[in-house]
Amino acid sequence: MITFPSCKINLGLRITEKRPDGFHNLQSCFYPVGWGDILEIIPANEFSFGSSGLVIPGDSQHNLCVKAYNLVKADFDLPPVQMHLHKVVPIGAGLGGGSADAAFVLKSLNGQFELGLSVSQLEDYARMLGSDCAFFIQNRPLYCLEKGDVFSEISVDLKGYYIVLIYPNLVISTAEAYARVRPCQPETTLFEQLQRPMDTWRDTVHNDFEDSLFPKYPVLPHIKQQLYDAGAVYASMSGSGSTVYGIFNAPIVVPNQFSTYRVWEGEL
Repeated sequence: MITFPSCKINLGLRITEKRPDGFHNLQSCFYPVGWGDILEIIPANEFSFGSSGLVIPGDSQHNLCVKAYNLVKADFDLPPVQMHLHKVVPIGAGLGGGSADAAFVLKSLNGQFELGLSVSQLEDYARMLGSDCAFFIQNRPLYCLEKGDVFSEISVDLKGYYIVLIYPNLVISTAEAYARVRPCQPETTLFEQLQRPMDTWRDTVHNDFEDSLFPKYPVLPHIKQQLYDAGAVYASMSGSGSTVYGIFNAPIVVPNQFSTYRVWEGEL
C-alpha cells in the first residue's frame, strides 16, 4: 500500500500558558497542504524500515513510523512489514512532516490489515507519538487546543487560494523554539480572528514563535516581507519554524531571491 502523507501549516499559533507537565497550551488552526512524502507498506517475512530522499537524522529504529508500527503491534497480531519512506518534506520546518508520516502509518495499518479502529481510536494512538500527530488522522482544517491534540470545528475554507512555502534550509528544533517563547493570553481568541476576512489577518492572526525567532534568524522576517511584496494576502511562519508561507489570490512567479531555498507552491 502506498500513501502520500501531506504536511500542514498553522493559521496563527498562540502559546497561552505552560502546563504543569512541561508542555504548553496553544490555540492554532492546522490546515493541510499538498506538499508530502511517499510511504509504502507491504507484507514481508521480517520487519524492515528504509528511507530515501532527504536524510533523516538519528537511528532509524527511533523513527516515528517504526514507533507507530510497534504501538499498534503491541495490541494486535500484526504481521511483519517492509516499510519505506521517501522523505520530501523538510525536517525541522514547522510543517509536521514526521507526525504526518506516523499518522499515515497508523491509517495504513488499520486499512491494510482490517483492524477496525475508529477515527477516535487512531487519534488516541497518534497522541502517544506526538502533540500534532493526531491532527493528521482526519487531515482536514481543525481548530487545535491544549497541546495541539484537542480539536474543534472551525469554518475556515481556503479553497481557490494559492500558497507558496519557503524553507530557507534552516532547521529549528521544537525544543529551541519552545525554550524562547513567552506564553500569554490573547485578548481576542484566534478562533474569533480567523472568522474575519483574510485581508485583516495580517494585523491580527499571529504566530507567537515569530516574536523570539525572528530576531535570532533575520532571514525569516525577510522572507515574510518578500512574500507580502509579491502580493500575498497573508504570510506567516508555520509552527515553530522555519518555513514561511504566503497565501495568494492567484498563482505567482516565485521571486528569484528564493532560488537557493526549497520552495513548494500549489492550490489550497
